[in-house]
Amino acid sequence: MSRQQQQQSQGVVLTGYHSNAELLPNPGRRAPACPSALSTEAPAPSRRTGHYTVQQNQNAHHGDRHGPLAITGNPKTTGTDPSSIPNPRSQPSSSPKPGSSPRHSPNSRPRPQPTYQRCSSQDSLDELEMDDYWKEVENITRSGGEAGRGEGGGEGEVPEEEQQKIPEEGEQEEAWLTEAGLARLFDDSLAADLDQEEDNAVFLSTLTRSQAAAVERRVTTLQQTLLRRRNRQHVPDVRDIFRPPEKDEEPSKLEGGSENGEKDTTSAETETELNVEVAFSEQALNYRDNNQRLKVNTGPSSPDDKLPNFKLLRDKTGQTRVGDLSPLDMKKVRRLVLVESTALFDTAGIDLKPHKAVKVKAKESGLFGVPLTTLLDQDHRRAPGTKVPFLLQRLISHIEDEGLDTEGLLRIPGAATRVKSLCQELESSFYDGMFPWQQLKQHDAASLLKLFIRELPHPLLTVEYLSAFIAVNKLPTKKQQLQALNLLVLLLPDANRDTLKALVEFFQRVIDHQANNKMTLNNVSVIMAPNIFMFKGFRSKVTEQQEFSMATSTANIVRLLIRYQNLLWTIPKFIVTQVRQQNMESQRKQNKERAVRKLLKKITTDRPTDKAVPEESSQGFIRVQAPQFSKVSMAVQLTEELQAADVLTRFLSQESSVTVKREELSLYEIGGNIKERCLDGETYMKDLIQLNPSAEWVIKAVQR
Repeated sequence: MSRQQQQQSQGVVLTGYHSNAELLPNPGRRAPACPSALSTEAPAPSRRTGHYTVQQNQNAHHGDRHGPLAITGNPKTTGTDPSSIPNPRSQPSSSPKPGSSPRHSPNSRPRPQPTYQRCSSQDSLDELEMDDYWKEVENITRSGGEAGRGEGGGEGEVPEEEQQKIPEEGEQEEAWLTEAGLARLFDDSLAADLDQEEDNAVFLSTLTRSQAAAVERRVTTLQQTLLRRRNRQHVPDVRDIFRPPEKDEEPSKLEGGSENGEKDTTSAETETELNVEVAFSEQALNYRDNNQRLKVNTGPSSPDDKLPNFKLLRDKTGQTRVGDLSPLDMKKVRRLVLVESTALFDTAGIDLKPHKAVKVKAKESGLFGVPLTTLLDQDHRRAPGTKVPFLLQRLISHIEDEGLDTEGLLRIPGAATRVKSLCQELESSFYDGMFPWQQLKQHDAASLLKLFIRELPHPLLTVEYLSAFIAVNKLPTKKQQLQALNLLVLLLPDANRDTLKALVEFFQRVIDHQANNKMTLNNVSVIMAPNIFMFKGFRSKVTEQQEFSMATSTANIVRLLIRYQNLLWTIPKFIVTQVRQQNMESQRKQNKERAVRKLLKKITTDRPTDKAVPEESSQGFIRVQAPQFSKVSMAVQLTEELQAADVLTRFLSQESSVTVKREELSLYEIGGNIKERCLDGETYMKDLIQLNPSAEWVIKAVQR
């Protein structure tokens, strides 16, 4: 293959690393007495510096810009540790040579130490300084956290590693349909469950065009596999499952839903506005179709490498955040999000191959190397309702209490021997309240925090969805990448999602003090990426070339998670609309059955979704209930500008006995076409009542 052909097959080119100091001896690995601590003793001034610049391959497809990497020369500077940086030969090379490490090379000549420089840009992916990434990887490797490439861990550590099982033919589609609650679509041998069949029918009736196509594609693939595997002729025909509905079977659409992409998304939003009323996959289809029709070239020179100031289009019926809905409605949300995220990747031709986690032996107690669910079970015995492990909360609060202005916070590791000792002391005395927090230094605390994340026996982003998070980079625009991350965050288990949220909020507070600590968005991203994405045993399962190609990809994902965290923990309106439709359809079926049962008694069926608007509402008032307080209810006059926060203000002005803080109270929408929803303070009540006229309005303490 010619050099030109090789370059065309690559996505990102790393150019410009030059070392300018002598090689230092590579200290031997030390087996820690507890899960891996960060390497190096007390940090000393660096004696080797260097720089990578990331150059987009002009011949690469836009969606594959984070592919294999090449290394060429272009000197620049930054303060890094010698043993941490890949030191390839200075002449061009298409990829790291087999058997050679990107972080150890004999070709290095002494150069004078240049002045300290760091990347000041918060927006450009091309300016990510990856030397900090490789420094962090080397710290992890030398500390024994990854133990070289698959060697044993530290003392007292369960030797089992998180395993990834590659699905067999058809297993991926079967697992996906089962997770979506649609197992009956491919296995008619399952026990007949009328309620489940009706639930599936309701679920399928609310899917958009692209969502239905995603389900249909996997049912078809699985049917073909089953026919080949078992020569079975009695699998339900996908053409019957997705038979186009008759005109009178079309489900009623709620206002603002635009479920089938009929709304022109291009005219409804600008480049930096996120439309959450139309399914993301439908918007992606329109984008793809428009680009194909207009032959738009979104090549590597596209300004999309910048991070726009995205904002949500304001919804007068209120924004819905994670935790605002009841568990029953959240179960519906998760099924819809699974289908929608798959449909979004399908529009870009990205075939996700999620790995299946194999159950491994893990520690059943302790702090480091313990599953999140086990940690939270320990914490719940001390404080019910805890959502983020106590240890992580305490480390974050200590770092913030001692000050976020410490230069190199997160980047400079604590002394390895001290961190190992602290780790052991925490294991033995944390819950007893005897740990000497006042003696814990900032860099040591940051090292313990990274150690905690890295030592989780199951990745924070889960084995099932880790590849999907990395594949986000292949989507053609930043907007689609952000939409995909929003959906993937919603798919994470509650414990993982809450812990991730606490982390990215902390990272943002670190970045807010960058003038003093020198930690920008890019700096924090490249430092934390290997800690979040390199789960235990990871480096023994990938080649060095794969590790190279993942570097900028994972750093970019962490960058997006931090930058857009306020948008990622929200539930898009089109998903909430589909939940409302499912509830309405279920109620319609239940009411029909009730009418048949009561027909002999000649009782008129009460249809909640169709009943008349309460008399007070028709006269311009709503009745707000407050059963937890002495003032059980009050009437509130409806106006165009009345918001949920105004209702709370009026209630508190009339209820003097309330001892709960205002921020702990919220107005809830209960019943009608939603089970329960905590309202955003900026929700316009008149608009919401038009959307759900049968709901009740209740003031109570926020249940989070």
